[in-house]
Amino acid sequence: MAMALAGLRRLRALADDVTTVAGEVGQAADYAVRTFASPAGIRGMALEWAAMAAHVAMYPVGLAEETIRPHDVYRTDSLPPARRSLVVADPAAAGTPILLVHGIMDNRSVFSVFGNALRRRGFGVVHAINYSVLTGDLRSAAHELRGHVERLRELTGSDKVHIVGHSLGGMIARYYVQRMGGSEAVDTLVTLGSPHTGSNAAYLLPTPLARQLRPGSQVLTELAEPAADCPTRFLVVWSRLDEMIVPQRNARLRHPDLDVSELELRDVGHLSLPIDPRAVHWVASELARGEADRRGEHERIRHRRIRGGHLRVPGPPAERGAPAS
Repeated sequence: MAMALAGLRRLRALADDVTTVAGEVGQAADYAVRTFASPAGIRGMALEWAAMAAHVAMYPVGLAEETIRPHDVYRTDSLPPARRSLVVADPAAAGTPILLVHGIMDNRSVFSVFGNALRRRGFGVVHAINYSVLTGDLRSAAHELRGHVERLRELTGSDKVHIVGHSLGGMIARYYVQRMGGSEAVDTLVTLGSPHTGSNAAYLLPTPLARQLRPGSQVLTELAEPAADCPTRFLVVWSRLDEMIVPQRNARLRHPDLDVSELELRDVGHLSLPIDPRAVHWVASELARGEADRRGEHERIRHRRIRGGHLRVPGPPAERGAPAS
């Protein structure tokens, strides 16, 4: 009798699991139809395919390592107005090096548009790196990133750097910042379409690295742990049309100890995020903000946390759309 009851309980649990999965699949399918079949979704996917074609053409160029070109002196006489205003308004912002970190199976060519846009805005050192396409462990990649950061700081003489990471690059940088003491060297970390709470798409790849990007993995559990002493600012760009982050809301960063601002888009695919004009403009504008202004805001956020207030830092008005599934 006991064995029969145990068997019935297992069958009931299995039936409940099947019902739950079926419900989630149904919700995901409904969201996909509403999002990807909308006019904005169709336009976004068309741009995504165009971005993919352009990226494939540029990929061989990105295989070569980029040389760091530090700017020791900032002259404004030869700069266009946009760059001149940044240097004059905030030399510290213009002089903070920016490190660009690509995503999985990619290279620095994905940042061709993004890097040039930052340079046009007056940022003196914008350096894109490559890491091995055979990288099989996020923690090892974070150790490698630490070496790149230290070399960039040594060559430029800067105490701090900004990091912009696309997809996996954002997760590598976040692990370095939160778990390896990188917050002392990283002023701002920007993530573009990074799976902060994992992506179900990672189940499609049976590799050790993909397993680390699945929801509930050990790496993601480590990143969810308290980080009360992390002063790094996080700028998060995510899209409701991101076909690689499933569900799309997993590209948002929700952590009670982190200083997070976000830009939400609804019509941009995964590969298009580094070339989207709204994403580029928002990130450049946030990085160019004066140090005193930002530190003042950071203190206000800290006091709100102490008083038990709202934790999320409001970013610019998000684009509206159906709730991310």
